Amino acid sequence: MKMIFRKTVLIALLAVLGVAARPFVSVSAAGESDPAVPPQRQVSNERLERVWARQIRLYERMGRTDEFVEKAQNLIDRAKDKGKDVSAVQAALDAFETALKEAHPIYESAKGIIASHQGFDNNGKVTDAAKAQETVKALRGKFKEIKDAMNGTGKALHEAIKAFREANPRPQQTPTPTSG
Repeated sequence: MKMIFRKTVLIALLAVLGVAARPFVSVSAAGESDPAVPPQRQVSNERLERVWARQIRLYERMGRTDEFVEKAQNLIDRAKDKGKDVSAVQAALDAFETALKEAHPIYESAKGIIASHQGFDNNGKVTDAAKAQETVKALRGKFKEIKDAMNGTGKALHEAIKAFREANPRPQQTPTPTSG
């Protein structure tokens, strides 16, 4: 019985390897008459509008970082007043704030792209697909610059807060008996 099982497993593995080794896409070389640059992929207007709307929301959320920093600092101060060790979280927040100052000019330059909204009307509808696609790409580039300028400090702050919460869990509230 073991021999049949082993042979079955071996045959199944060989079949899986055989299928995995087969190419899923055919490839052909470009001939002399083929263009050197492949044609740009067309994106539907609906997709451009969804991407644009998502980029606008992301930009607006980035604009609220001052509120976030203020709330985080207040929480750190309250925890410090309670005698908690907040040095790691404070250091992460300080690094985040420094990176924010470096990224702020990039954020401000993205405002010009949004204000001009080339290829989109005031309601975010596509008026010129080519210009809209370029606008979306330009804003994506600004977001990448901001991410690079932030240099992972947002994630580091998140991890520091997470570690602090694990080390200092909130006290469990004991249920109060109800008289009935």
